[in-house]
Amino acid sequence: MLRSASLRLAVFYTLAFALAVIALGLVTLVSTHAALSAQFNERILSDSGALLEEYRNEGIDAVTSAVRERDAAPGALDFGLQTPAHSPVVGNLSRINTQPGWSTVITSSATKSEQGPSRIYTVLLPDGYRLLVGDDTKRLQTVDVVIIRSFGLALFGILIAGGIGGYALSRSMHRRILSIAATAQAIIDGDVGRRMPVRGTQDELDRLAATLNRMLDRIGGLMDTLRQVSTDVAHDLRTPLTRLRHRLESLIREPDERASRESIELAIGELDATLGTFAAVLRISQIESGARRATFHPVDVALVAANVVEAFRPSAEEIQQTLIFIDDGPSIVDGDAEMLTQMLANLIENAIRHAGRGAHIRVRCGRSAGRLQLAVIDNGPGVPEAERERLFDRFHRLEASRSTPGSGLGLALVAAVARLHNAEASLHDAEPGLDARIIFGPAS
Repeated sequence: MLRSASLRLAVFYTLAFALAVIALGLVTLVSTHAALSAQFNERILSDSGALLEEYRNEGIDAVTSAVRERDAAPGALDFGLQTPAHSPVVGNLSRINTQPGWSTVITSSATKSEQGPSRIYTVLLPDGYRLLVGDDTKRLQTVDVVIIRSFGLALFGILIAGGIGGYALSRSMHRRILSIAATAQAIIDGDVGRRMPVRGTQDELDRLAATLNRMLDRIGGLMDTLRQVSTDVAHDLRTPLTRLRHRLESLIREPDERASRESIELAIGELDATLGTFAAVLRISQIESGARRATFHPVDVALVAANVVEAFRPSAEEIQQTLIFIDDGPSIVDGDAEMLTQMLANLIENAIRHAGRGAHIRVRCGRSAGRLQLAVIDNGPGVPEAERERLFDRFHRLEASRSTPGSGLGLALVAAVARLHNAEASLHDAEPGLDARIIFGPAS
């Protein structure tokens, strides 16, 4: 907990808020003190000016009477009048010696129960008398104390709330991270089916857990694919290798040179098919590694499709099939033209092989909802819905007996090329027939 990054972050923000409160308190204290001091001074100067005007109009006796009346009034300022020899005449401040102008002294009077600082303004009258007008600054000090106490309580509250909140946040984050770490350790220990806990709060840890779960799902899928590939390779290669062994055995017993030559040619054909399977598996692995992305450049998919359709049209016409291309708009993507050609060739070859004699095959290229779509649509027998997704798995074939040519890797290569190009390969019912679609991502 003490080494928790979340706790350190909470402490940092608590201290930052505390410093902000201190700074705000200082600004408030200084500005309020200055404003009140200005008001005090203005009030003193106003009364001093009024008494000075009264002296000019009516003389010293009028000032003496005015000072006596004002000094006796409750809540009024303090006043004092002195002779030219500094002898007191009248007023609470008459016994204080000050210089003309502003000064601050400790005062006490009969109207006050205790001593306190006063702000005094001394005016030298023309005949030598001295007029003193002052105000008790204790009220100003009281305001200062109130401000300091208020911001002190706010600071204390922030420190307490920050401490409690920081501890609670750190504890919650610590428990969630420990949960993720424990799940990761369980996966390391062999429980590959475990997944990171997701609370549904959509916060950073939830998004991290969801990302890790998608990564684990992807790794799990790759491991399942690897196991399936190993099984399928063993199953698919056993039959041709067994036939090859039988042919080689027949060569030993075959006295006829012509028959031996035919057997050798058939054996070479079996080896070529086996090597082709390995080459297809290797090519799919290379595509899935993503290394070819470094060579991506803008490619016109419609142009690629037109060339592939033109190349396969004679093969389709041999079995009375119709193969047409429909260009529905802009089709530029960032990709590899060679791999896109191979992907589309596999789809068209698959349609020609399985749609049947006299089938009608359409290759359509265009954009829908802002995304480029490439489709190969035939009106053949189609594929059962339960088998459509599995056809993109390596070595999966609809014909369980595997008596017809093929390795079951054509659509797996299509899916690998599509993923490399940020696209999705899918099979749909064309009613009748099969609709094989490649839908590229929004960035394409």
